[in-house]
Amino acid sequence: MTFLSYTDTRNRLREVLDTADGGVPIGIERHGHRVVLLDLARLHELLADSPRLRRPEAIADGDGWSVFLPDTPIAADGADLDEATEEFVVALREYAQDWVERLRFAPNHAQHWPLVHFVSLSSHADLAAWVRGGR
Repeated sequence: MTFLSYTDTRNRLREVLDTADGGVPIGIERHGHRVVLLDLARLHELLADSPRLRRPEAIADGDGWSVFLPDTPIAADGADLDEATEEFVVALREYAQDWVERLRFAPNHAQHWPLVHFVSLSSHADLAAWVRGGR
């Protein structure tokens, strides 16, 4: 895999972006730290299929539905499955924001980075479909 310096990346930005867009691995190295550029759709697909990303579960609960994500504090309730799903998507977004702001530093939340990236890269419709068992 090619790792370009920050300066080389800046000077060849169009080529670097075209390379990543074409699905070819390319990275940037700065002060000993390495990052990679990856097409959003490919990263989204990779995260969606990751075994580290647990699937939400829905259960009928008395007069309504509950949706929760195992091993996380994310849950929502609703009068029906659609309402519970909508509330759960909101809870996912709130968790992702809290994770970025502070939870990523907590040892019991740090491992949820794949979930946070998945949520950040997903549209509302993507997340609702994922909750319902789609991709």
